[in-house]
Amino acid sequence: MLFHVAMTVKLPRDLPAEEAAGIIAREKAYAQDLQRSGKWRHIWRVAGQYANVSIFDVGDNDELHQILSGLPLFPFMEIAVTPLLRHPSAIREDDS
Repeated sequence: MLFHVAMTVKLPRDLPAEEAAGIIAREKAYAQDLQRSGKWRHIWRVAGQYANVSIFDVGDNDELHQILSGLPLFPFMEIAVTPLLRHPSAIREDDS
């Protein structure tokens, strides 16, 4: 199943810089592992924001929830999830 996931990060201003750097480093490693596995298919930064738009390819809602709640930045995120399915007018056959 494909999901469009919009994530906005809102780190507290009083979070110590060293703690924030550690969380961000863990987030990067976790995200890159998911990309290598094919679960996190695409990620784009939203210009001018601490935010991204991503496409996840997972088995079901539960798997997506487990992945998202495992993000080290999860406690500091606003997340919007939209399930996707192939459009009948799409001409590409390799991206369902």
